[in-house]
Amino acid sequence: MHDVYLYLHLLAMAYFVGGQLFLAAAVVPALRGAEDREPVRAIARRFGQGSLVALAVLVVTGSAMASDDDLWGSSTLHVKLALVLLVIALVLVHARRPQQHAYEGAIFVVSLVIVALGLSLAT
Repeated sequence: MHDVYLYLHLLAMAYFVGGQLFLAAAVVPALRGAEDREPVRAIARRFGQGSLVALAVLVVTGSAMASDDDLWGSSTLHVKLALVLLVIALVLVHARRPQQHAYEGAIFVVSLVIVALGLSLAT
């Protein structure tokens, strides 16, 4: 079962972090300066909905793997969980204030740190 959790966890992480990278590297620059901002908003809303699902999958599968691997006492896991809570808070705030693009950057940077900590826990 651990392999199933790992697969789902990695898939959700790829969606969440990869989607942020795609938005930042391709969508926003390609549509920057367009008078009609609705396409960017529609893409961001759709990605945001999927991101919430991905975050839920990450929490459930991550918890299951931490239990399977007896990692609940790990300080690395504690830092990772604190950063996950920070990302969730930033996502919720950003959903209420989508014009404030600094949240996007903060979410992305913290997400990359979470990935690095996850790799550290996996080795």
